Amino acid sequence: MTEAAAIRVLLADDHEAFRAGLRALLSTADGVVVVGEAATGDGAVQAARRAQPDVVLMDLNMPGTDGIEATRRITDESPHVAVLVLTMYEDQDSVFEAVRAGARGYVLKGAQRAELLRAIRAVASGEAIFGPTVARRLVAYFARPQPADARTAFPELTERELGILELVARGRTNTEITTQLVVSPKTVRNHVSNIFAKLQVRDRAEAIVRAREAGLGTHDGRPG
Repeated sequence: MTEAAAIRVLLADDHEAFRAGLRALLSTADGVVVVGEAATGDGAVQAARRAQPDVVLMDLNMPGTDGIEATRRITDESPHVAVLVLTMYEDQDSVFEAVRAGARGYVLKGAQRAELLRAIRAVASGEAIFGPTVARRLVAYFARPQPADARTAFPELTERELGILELVARGRTNTEITTQLVVSPKTVRNHVSNIFAKLQVRDRAEAIVRAREAGLGTHDGRPG
């Protein structure tokens, strides 16, 4: 296959060694060519703007603009560019946020070569695809009963913010939330501040009251 007919891929990850491994892996694949790399979210947006790839392999945790916001900006500017998230985060909140931002697929780092190539080719052809581990988690999430009252009570919150509010309602500190979600302290602080602003509450105690009234922070009707 000629380079012009190949799937053009942009690598966006802040770890140079990981990008080098991806580049080496993709160099052995028929019909795939790497056309650019980026080590930051802003860099990914700029590189996608320049190269107009078919697929962006996007990490979520990057310095400055994170992968979610970079995905949103890329898909807003270039809807024909397919973003395939390649990350270590497998929680449903990260998946939902990525999909809302415009990602067409979500695969975990450590995926086998065949799985990654299948995902690249799928999103390039317009399909949506999730790695097996992520897919199982999503099926389990939708299979269990969800507190509809909480979702309808706070439509202004993103899925991630709703998840963090749930933890706040259980009495978790920012440090505990940071550890549980495997994100930076700054990310948690920003989310909590956004939650307070959207709910128009003054402090954590008031947020907990609002959340508990909507059914968050409880297990089988008991405080969590």
